[in-house]
Amino acid sequence: MLSTSKKATLIKKTRTNEKDTGSSEVQVTLLTERIAELTEHLKVHKKDNHSRRGLLKLVAKRRSHQKYLDGKQKKTEGTEK
Repeated sequence: MLSTSKKATLIKKTRTNEKDTGSSEVQVTLLTERIAELTEHLKVHKKDNHSRRGLLKLVAKRRSHQKYLDGKQKKTEGTEK
């Protein structure tokens, strides 16, 4: 579980403007941190299948956000040329 202070510092690091808390870039950062914490948990508790399922759901959610960002990036690169 991410602490409030750690979450706030991650949001400050990746936000695009002052009030940005839910953009895909921020979401990917927060999901990555949660995935890292769950991975460490599962190294110790190998048989915790409930947490493993949650980890897989987080990975899928992060993948979909990254796919959106890649498509958005390709779209902006196409309009600049």
